[in-house]
Order: sequence, then C-alpha cells, then structure tokens
Amino acid sequence: MNELLEILTDLHPDVDYETEEHLVDDMILDSMDIVSLISEISETFDITVTAKDIVPENFNSAKALYALIQRLEDED
Repeated sequence: MNELLEILTDLHPDVDYETEEHLVDDMILDSMDIVSLISEISETFDITVTAKDIVPENFNSAKALYALIQRLEDED
C-alpha cells in the first residue's frame, strides 16, 4: 500500500489519499491521471489493468485501487 500511496502522492501531493473516497467522482483524478496511474501501477506491481477494470469504483480511493491491484496480482 505504501508504494501505491507514493505513486498517488506524486500525482497530487495535496490530497489525503488515506481518507479520500471520491477521487474520480469529485474529479480529483482526471483521465490523464488515470492513464498515468495505470502505467505506474502496471510497472510497479507487474500487473495488467484491462479495460474492464477501468471503472470509477476501482479508482475512487486508494483502498479500492489497492484491492484491484491485489486481485490482479492473484489472477497472475
């Protein structure tokens, strides 16, 4: 989770990712942030994020994103 928080903090250092639960819904993360985030987590965690995984529910919070990462790691 710490690696993920570092990646997120690099995108927007002013956001408290440990408590924020509406990153997409509140437009904190935009489409370019999502593309950058997918690239970073794919490389860092050695996973493949597919189009079906790119839904707001998976990117609205660090916890949701980390759950996605764990699920994708388990599928490999």
